[in-house]
Amino acid sequence: MRWEDEGGEPAGLGGVHVRRLEVQTSKRMEIHDLTETVREMVRATGVAAGLVTVSTMHTTTAVFVNEPQTALLDDIQHMLERLVPRAEEWKHNDPRYSDCDRQNADAHLRAIMLGSSVTLQVAEGALTMGQWQRVLMAELDGPRKRGLVLQVLAAQ
Repeated sequence: MRWEDEGGEPAGLGGVHVRRLEVQTSKRMEIHDLTETVREMVRATGVAAGLVTVSTMHTTTAVFVNEPQTALLDDIQHMLERLVPRAEEWKHNDPRYSDCDRQNADAHLRAIMLGSSVTLQVAEGALTMGQWQRVLMAELDGPRKRGLVLQVLAAQ
């Protein structure tokens, strides 16, 4: 993962800070824990209080909050495969209805279920989360290079 700063208002003056994050995935479906990167990006803004939104820039990835316990992550992937089977006859995969050649209808539908962004609180200069909560990104049509945007809104 790598991130870059797009600037924003000086720390302590309120305003909006934007950071871009790039993730290289290695499998068709995998889940990445972004929490430490998000925490560091929030710290780097110098914002004491506000909100941070983490958004994916893709329709076949998702961002959500949950626990990154290995068995649970396996269960999430299994649930997605059961609820939205890849082998189903989806119109998006059928050349009679769609010009998409990636055969990735399942990835789009799974992303809808999980969501494309999360918004969390920033308090005392740090990301506010529960003990087991983590910011997770699901790759649903990889492997690919993925972009995410973090926007920190500082309280006045």
